[in-house]
Amino acid sequence: MLKQLGISTLLLSLTTLSYAANETPNNVPLNDESAKVSYGLGINIGTGLRAQGLQNINVDALSAGISDSINEKPLRISEDELNKAFASMQEQYKAEQQVQAQQNLQSSKNFLDQNKKMEGVKTTATGLQYKVIKAGDGPLPKKDDTVVVQYRGKLADGTEFDSSYERNEPAEFRVDQVIPGWTEALQLMPVGSKWELFIPADLAYGENSPSPVIPPNSMLIFDVELLEIKKGKS
Repeated sequence: MLKQLGISTLLLSLTTLSYAANETPNNVPLNDESAKVSYGLGINIGTGLRAQGLQNINVDALSAGISDSINEKPLRISEDELNKAFASMQEQYKAEQQVQAQQNLQSSKNFLDQNKKMEGVKTTATGLQYKVIKAGDGPLPKKDDTVVVQYRGKLADGTEFDSSYERNEPAEFRVDQVIPGWTEALQLMPVGSKWELFIPADLAYGENSPSPVIPPNSMLIFDVELLEIKKGKS
């Protein structure tokens, strides 16, 4: 059972742990290659956990688990206890996610209800909202076209979660292989346009967030600049 849990399940489960190691062992010597490599692996693990939104974990227990696994030591608690602990935490995590999803859905609705009254904001039949920042005069993409865009993605509170500008490289993808809000908007944008998109949760990721940075049922805001169309199948 433990081997079948997988890393994603483990990471989700760890979000509910309430213990934190507030003090780190600053006196660990890092003066040989083995110590440096080990420290580097720890940095990688910590960076991955933090990227998943997992900071309140029992680092001592995590370290003990890693140590016992590497050294092939017997489990300190039974597999049954471990499985029950994972199951309990997963249920708690799901419950917390459901509560957050409902709260986000209502706050997103409130935001969009107010936003549609703002000057220059247009709303489509699906609920997608957009504002033309710069009007282009090029052709319109079709669903099976590949487009080249620059974009910046933010949450309603202004938190930026992705940006091709930061990477200094435009993104390239098929119009029909992104979230529905993007697919709809791109087919309305002439090449050369720059729009601000306000995408309701049901046209974004809904409850199935691809990242802890994007809470479930989040309304998303994108600055999108359509640079080029690469034609798809005729």
